[in-house]
Amino acid sequence: MKKKVLLTLACAFVLVFGFMPVANAMHIMEGFLPVKYCIAWGVVCLPFIVVGIKNLKKVTTNNRKAIIILAMAGAYAFVLSALKIPSVTGSSSHPTGTGLVAMLFGPTIASVIGLIVLLFQAILLAHGGLTTLGANTFSMGIAGPLVSYGIYKAVRKSNMSKNVAIFLGAALGDLFTYVVTSIQLAMAYPDPVGGVMASFGKFATVFAVTQVPLAIIEGLITVVVVIGLDSLASDELNSLGYYNKEA
Repeated sequence: MKKKVLLTLACAFVLVFGFMPVANAMHIMEGFLPVKYCIAWGVVCLPFIVVGIKNLKKVTTNNRKAIIILAMAGAYAFVLSALKIPSVTGSSSHPTGTGLVAMLFGPTIASVIGLIVLLFQAILLAHGGLTTLGANTFSMGIAGPLVSYGIYKAVRKSNMSKNVAIFLGAALGDLFTYVVTSIQLAMAYPDPVGGVMASFGKFATVFAVTQVPLAIIEGLITVVVVIGLDSLASDELNSLGYYNKEA
């Protein structure tokens, strides 16, 4: 019954919030990056994706109970990263949702989920793009989740509250995603006077206006989601070794 409830809620969120018109979204849009950067970021992502697929196959083969949590976490990332608010550039900012996947399953599996989410958004919502899939996957599916996972584990080892660890992991992972996106854009479009660093400062400053409050919101929402999972799917979390990892 708990599994049916979780699956129903995940599907409902996707249907209600996921499939909506999205324009000028913050994923780097189709055709915005020069070809050499599109190829380079795709190559950088490959090792993470390969390892992530192996780990994902291992988890789903050895633990069928993990599939429902994985589906929920993927839907959560899809929905959050599809929601946007306007930014001062005429672009937009949004949460990422991949921090939750990283904290539950590890950063390599989060890279695979991030790739799938971004691929579907590019095809179904015109959110991001196929040529920029590598760059967007690296920022949202690799760099952000690595920070989320690292922060979460470090805070838990310091014996601080689990909710604090979840909040900091999700929020800081979200912020780091946009730091990396700013670096990617600055490398592709350096400032004529100040170069890459000056361009990075401009992009990061612009994104910070909307992304800092969004990161805080994502951190709080992720805490609520994990509290819900503790109540509704404790058996599934236990089968993942989630509670053992916290010890």
